[in-house]
Amino acid sequence: MGADTVPVHVREWAAREFGPVSSWRRVEGGYSAATRFVVTTGAGRSVFVKAASDEMTAGWLRREHETLSGFSAPFAPALLGWSDGPLPLLVLEDLSAGEWPPPWRAGLVGEVVGLLAELHARRAPAHLPRLVDDRDVADGWEVVSADPEPLLGLGIVDRDWLADSLDVLRAAAAAAPLDGGSPLHCDVRSDNVVHLDGRTVLIDWDRCAVGNPLFDLAFWAPSLHVEGGPEPERVVGRAPELASLVAGFFAARAWRPPPHPGSTVRELQVAQLRSALPWAARELGLAPPR
Repeated sequence: MGADTVPVHVREWAAREFGPVSSWRRVEGGYSAATRFVVTTGAGRSVFVKAASDEMTAGWLRREHETLSGFSAPFAPALLGWSDGPLPLLVLEDLSAGEWPPPWRAGLVGEVVGLLAELHARRAPAHLPRLVDDRDVADGWEVVSADPEPLLGLGIVDRDWLADSLDVLRAAAAAAPLDGGSPLHCDVRSDNVVHLDGRTVLIDWDRCAVGNPLFDLAFWAPSLHVEGGPEPERVVGRAPELASLVAGFFAARAWRPPPHPGSTVRELQVAQLRSALPWAARELGLAPPR
């Protein structure tokens, strides 16, 4: 891409940081409004640059920078640079040449499970918020109970099934065990997993929190399932309350407008809901969603 299509503040910062830049490649996809580039310097070095585009993405980048600053690990990208300001810039190692699922090759699911176990065994950075204090995570079935029409409009469940099941789903989600002392990624999905040079790496560390390590597995399992992986219970084990919480999270969001133009996150959430809702029903002994 031509350098003239790169925001001026990004070009100016790169020139100060790296000297002459030989190429810019914009990275498409993902679900964030941040702009992302693979930058090749005149010396042939390749790096990944994330640039905030608004106040929300600026907050996410600051949180990711704070986490990665005190968190050197083979399963996290190397932090190479940072520039704060109204629209901060985060520079990480370039992982774009790696293997990005799907498909999930044999062994990769197990590598991610092992990676998460290593993450969860570490000491949590002091700045991370407690997951149990984030009520937005657990409010899904309360939102649906207040107004079920948007969920019903998706055509994933019918009115009778929801009326018969809602009280059980609400009670289970309210009892979900979120508290704990483990550092959590909180956004494990295929687009945040890459395998390169013998390493399996998680990217996008802006949603991290401290809590129950099963939470990372529970939120990853539905998207893994819709991409050809095992059913969620084979990844998470017996977890009826977390299954209900995850299903409620997507049930309260999949029908909303996109968070920014061009975002496809709602389509992803619909797919996740189609896996999470039957999972919750199986775990709680409910009839299959109709």
